[in-house]
Amino acid sequence: MNYFNRILCIGFTILCTIAHGQTEQTLKYTASNKGKFFVSWGGNRGAYSKSDIRFKGDDYDFTISDATAKDKPKGWHIDYVNPARMTIPQTNAKLGYFISDHYTVSLGLDHMKYVMNRNRDRTVNGYIDLPESDAGSIYNGDFNNESVFISEDLLKFEHTDGLNYIYTEIARYDDISSIFGINNTDIFQVNLTEGIGGGFLFPKTNTTLLQKEKYDQFHVSGYGLSANLGLNLTFFKYFFVQLNAKGGYINMNDIRTTDSTSDHAEQSFYFFQRVVSFGGIFRL
Repeated sequence: MNYFNRILCIGFTILCTIAHGQTEQTLKYTASNKGKFFVSWGGNRGAYSKSDIRFKGDDYDFTISDATAKDKPKGWHIDYVNPARMTIPQTNAKLGYFISDHYTVSLGLDHMKYVMNRNRDRTVNGYIDLPESDAGSIYNGDFNNESVFISEDLLKFEHTDGLNYIYTEIARYDDISSIFGINNTDIFQVNLTEGIGGGFLFPKTNTTLLQKEKYDQFHVSGYGLSANLGLNLTFFKYFFVQLNAKGGYINMNDIRTTDSTSDHAEQSFYFFQRVVSFGGIFRL
C-alpha cells in the first residue's frame, strides 16, 4: 500500500469512528433536552415563619404579632391520585418546556395549606369597636401590646383550600450521571436542577372572625417569590421522580375574611416546602 492510500485509509477510519460516536450520541434520547415538554404531580410538607396578621374592617383594626402556623398533611393517601379528591391533599403540579438543553420555563401550582395556631396567648395591638348588637362586640376594647387569648370563637384563620401559589419559573438542569458512573442515561439519569419563580396567591381562606359570616370563595390575595433546589431521577427516558427543597416569600395584602368587602386581613411570611413529584418527559 503506497503512502497516499495509507493516508486515505487512516482518514476514513477516523471519520467512521467520529460518525459512529455521533450516531451513538444521537440515539440517546437523553442526550438532548431542547424541545421536550414535561409534566409532574406530587405532594408537599410545608413550614412557615412567624407572621404579623392585621385584621381591618369598619369597626376594628388590630394586629396579632408573631402568629405561628402549621400545614395540614394527609400522609400517603389515595386522594393524591383520586381525580375526584386529588385537590384535597397538599399537592404540587407543573407543566414545563425545555427552551434549551439546560434551561426550562414552566407554569406551576403549589397547593399548600396554612393553619394559624389558636387557643394560645398572643400580643395584640389596635382596637375592636363593634356595635353592641353584634355578637362579636364581646371582644370590644383597645389593645396596646396586650396579651390576648386567641380562642376559636374570636378567630379561626386558615388557608386550607388552600394557600394556592400559582407561578412561572425558569430552571436549569444539569446531567450529573457521570459522577455516579452511569453511562447509559437512557436507562437511568441523574439531574441536578435549580430554579427561581414568581406568581400570585389565590387562596380560599377559611376564616371565622369576631363571629361574622365567613367569605367562602377563591380570591387573588397577593404575590409570592420562590427558589428551589432539586434532584431529578429519570428512568427509561420518559419517567422521573423529583425531590425538591423549595423556599420563598409570600405577601398577601388583600385576604378576604367575611362577607363584607370592607373586611380583610394582611400578612407576609416565609415558607419552606419539601416536595416529592412524579412525572413524564416527552416530545410532541
